[in-house]
Amino acid sequence: MIKLLTILVLLLIILLWIPYLSTAIYRFDNPSEFAGNNIYNPYQTMDSTAWIKANFQIQSYAWKGITDGRKNSNENIDSIYSMLEYDVIATSDYMKINRYGENKPSYIPVYEHGYGIFKNHQVCIGAEEVDWFDYFFYQSNHHKQQILNRLQVTNDLVYIAHPRFGGGNEPEDFKYLTNYDGIEALNGFRFSLDYWDTALSTGHYATVLSNDDAHDITNPDQIGQFCTFINVAEIKRENIVSSLKKGNAFGAQIHRELGDSFEIKKEKLKDIANLKYVKLNGDTIRVATDRIAAEIRFIGQDGKLMESVKNQIAAHYIFKETDTYIRIEIFYDNGNKFFLNPLARYDQDLKMPELKGKQKMNTWIFRVTAALILIFLFYLVIKIAKSIQFRRAS
Repeated sequence: MIKLLTILVLLLIILLWIPYLSTAIYRFDNPSEFAGNNIYNPYQTMDSTAWIKANFQIQSYAWKGITDGRKNSNENIDSIYSMLEYDVIATSDYMKINRYGENKPSYIPVYEHGYGIFKNHQVCIGAEEVDWFDYFFYQSNHHKQQILNRLQVTNDLVYIAHPRFGGGNEPEDFKYLTNYDGIEALNGFRFSLDYWDTALSTGHYATVLSNDDAHDITNPDQIGQFCTFINVAEIKRENIVSSLKKGNAFGAQIHRELGDSFEIKKEKLKDIANLKYVKLNGDTIRVATDRIAAEIRFIGQDGKLMESVKNQIAAHYIFKETDTYIRIEIFYDNGNKFFLNPLARYDQDLKMPELKGKQKMNTWIFRVTAALILIFLFYLVIKIAKSIQFRRAS
């Protein structure tokens, strides 16, 4: 019985190992900072009356209840998030596009990609289809990059999900990974602001995503704490995607005490401030909200606090020649926090660094090594199977 179980485990490992045969080893650019005479302002065209509230991460009942989210029906998700005045309610089932509400203008097909043991996941927004390719075991930056490259083909936007959660990512990785749209730096499981700042400090213009990532809709402590505010005049898929792509959005943490009921959460909606403007006049950034902020923080290269203004409704910061990017955090006395997308230097274009291609020799060395491991696993299966047969024959 033990030998038969061992064979089944080995066959499963073989199945999960097969993707490693197609591993690509890339040539990553050396990290470099944002540079140039121009400064990109993602809020240049924002309308202070056109903010909508969105959540792109919550799991519903899927795959016969195998995945986490088995307590959540589509109807309950829609009902509770509508009560909390979310305009975009996107359900990100694991490896499955949820079609509930697809007749609504605000509907966007979303899913959470990834089933590796270290939770290297991606939030896929505007998904055409589910890409089943993934690496179940350890993922180097080359494996992560290969997955990001694939996902960009079939999705409008790709965000790296909760990078601090699960142990599959380190801040150092974000010096090199490219070809994605943003980072879920705010999540019900983890904050990953240092991962975001690492990407920004090495010339990767990644925008922020903020989601509850709730798995139990009946638990108020998981609901309504995180959201992404998006600036759109009309709530339609193409407008939402466009604003997210530009960075005309920001992540928010809505303060809650443990045990706050849904009714209390609804009452607290009245206390959420409105972002009035983020302007760039020459080299001066000006930001204002409609109520006094306890602190307005200007964060720069390597996540360093460049300046802080307290107890003001507005603030300004002069973009220095040594500044590569500046992002703004706004904290309020009621505990609410806004995390804005960065203003960044550029010359002709502001985009992710491009890959230099593959390292052909190293790619084939890795693939041959993976094949040899696979052959060895098959050898073990055959050897154990023969030992079972010999034992029965004797």
